[in-house]
Amino acid sequence: MDLAHDVSDDTIFHLEDDHGHAESGSSTMLGFWIYLMSDCLIFAMLFAVYGVLGGNYAAGPAPKDLFDLPLVALNTTMLLLSSITYGFAILEMAKGRVRSMQMWLVITGLFGLAFLGIELYEFAHLIHEGATPQRSGFLSSFFTLVGTHGLHVTFGLVWLVVLMVQVSRHGLIAANQRRLMCLSMFWHFLDVIWIGVFTFVYLMGMLR
Repeated sequence: MDLAHDVSDDTIFHLEDDHGHAESGSSTMLGFWIYLMSDCLIFAMLFAVYGVLGGNYAAGPAPKDLFDLPLVALNTTMLLLSSITYGFAILEMAKGRVRSMQMWLVITGLFGLAFLGIELYEFAHLIHEGATPQRSGFLSSFFTLVGTHGLHVTFGLVWLVVLMVQVSRHGLIAANQRRLMCLSMFWHFLDVIWIGVFTFVYLMGMLR
């Protein structure tokens, strides 16, 4: 009778523990979705500001005078490739292959670093040409929008490194898998935002 009672108590304990983990995972994902929605509002406001100020050149250089479209296209390719490689990492995670997953995460990080390097080169070139944020409303809104996206990519890369260290120490525990999924959503979100930047800022800017 006591044995049956102990087994029953142990079963209830594990069920409650699993239920607690499920609730924790659900709340984490819900909280992250709320964060992404708030980030959407931030970028929506920055796009709106650029839409208003993007044509105010103050007798200064216009997008046609400044933008190097092939370079921006290369930069876009770097970010899109990083999104694809992160997808491969998630597939390896689902199969429990830690080493392969870490390899794809490293490749993702390298593509992300390449994106940031090209963007910093572009900023340095613009500033060298005298196209600083103070020059016009167009340049102020441009640097703010593109720079904010670059800061998000930087944060994503730091987060990526932290998660790689956690996985190497603790393996693919449930918490690490949730974090990797959250970073996946964040990384793909940055891809979507950049496509908007590439289209609205660069392509449309060259047509003005």
